[in-house]
Amino acid sequence: MTPIITQTDCPELKLVARGKVRDIYDLGEHLLIVTTDRISAFDVIMNEGIPQKGFVLTQISKFWFNQMTDLIPNHLVATEVDDFPAITHRYRDQLNGRSMLAKKASPLPVECIVRGYLSGSGWKEYQQIGSLCGIPLPVGLVQSDKLPETLFTPSTKAELGQHDENINFEQAAELCGREIAEQVSRTSIAIYERARQMADAKGIIIADTKFEFGLKDGQLIWIDEALTPDSSRFWPKDLYAPGSSQPSFDKQFLRDYLETLDWGKQAPPPPLPAEIVRKTGEKYLEALTRLTS
Repeated sequence: MTPIITQTDCPELKLVARGKVRDIYDLGEHLLIVTTDRISAFDVIMNEGIPQKGFVLTQISKFWFNQMTDLIPNHLVATEVDDFPAITHRYRDQLNGRSMLAKKASPLPVECIVRGYLSGSGWKEYQQIGSLCGIPLPVGLVQSDKLPETLFTPSTKAELGQHDENINFEQAAELCGREIAEQVSRTSIAIYERARQMADAKGIIIADTKFEFGLKDGQLIWIDEALTPDSSRFWPKDLYAPGSSQPSFDKQFLRDYLETLDWGKQAPPPPLPAEIVRKTGEKYLEALTRLTS
């Protein structure tokens, strides 16, 4: 098994960002994006890494980026270290299988969330006021129900440690420009609908997902990650039963464990038992195996 890497150490490369999961280096023409084994929940980074998580996320993103090239260009240049600039090769042990060379782009100031099922914060809002991100829904839906139609529900991008805030389409249009907002809405739904059909054939329900887009030379491209267990809710199709929270192949398993603790969802995080770490890793790996087999 590959070693757990929660932080990269590449002193000869220019580190420009260290996010919840990814370490990003500026290589001049391109970015080097390294997906670590860090995991966050409720916007707090846990102390423990999840075995093979960075590998799983990178390989799933690579899979989906390649499936959607006719819908929108993406930032992916290469995923093999041999195809990276020579200066990176001495860090091969940290980069193998978990990194990608990516085009630079100017990220849009919104997260592009697509929802096909009623879950998470959307379910909480529906219980309170009968809507999802301000969009009225029919009366009588239950938790995890399939929505009458796929919804585009953007949010703001919060600083590390802060929470994103749901916004409506008009607010997204103010932030991005109406033409771009309409394009990302159409594109997000198109990617999701295709992915949902493909995943369904592999026994996975993609309940919702989050995309990021950027502008490169005036053209919209898909950046960051693609339909991973970090950015999506993956449910086993054979166990799907509306009316409650669903089993999952994503970090909802970790969230559910944390909900049982007397923890205020603020840093510092609680220590994670070895069994929770192991099972979380197994769920991520099963998602990759099912989708790409």
